[in-house]
Amino acid sequence: VQLQASGGGLVQAGGSLRLSCAASGRTFSRYTMGWFRQAPGKEREFVAVIRWSGTTDYADSVKGRFTISRDNAKNTVYLQMNSLKPEDTAVYYCAATGEGLSRTMNDYDYWGRGTQVTVSS
Repeated sequence: VQLQASGGGLVQAGGSLRLSCAASGRTFSRYTMGWFRQAPGKEREFVAVIRWSGTTDYADSVKGRFTISRDNAKNTVYLQMNSLKPEDTAVYYCAATGEGLSRTMNDYDYWGRGTQVTVSS
């Protein structure tokens, strides 16, 4: 599975962005898809995850503001980010795993290149 994230950019605090992650391969629908982020000087952290069934899980820091979704027909997973805060500034990565819902980076087998999200105050 090859992953390509897009949709990042510069936005003011309170604004919105939608990230997309396009996947290659016909078995996309079988994978659990996750979003992670890494801010400057910090470790990469879990953001959100969605199973093939649509079950989701979110980090507490984004719950209620971010929504993960997927379109299996388009081999794409999305991250809708609303009410953005400066602390959301990071490089965002999408990843795929054959495991169930997981917040653990080591469970993910495939990673895309990140897309930069910058939120100005």
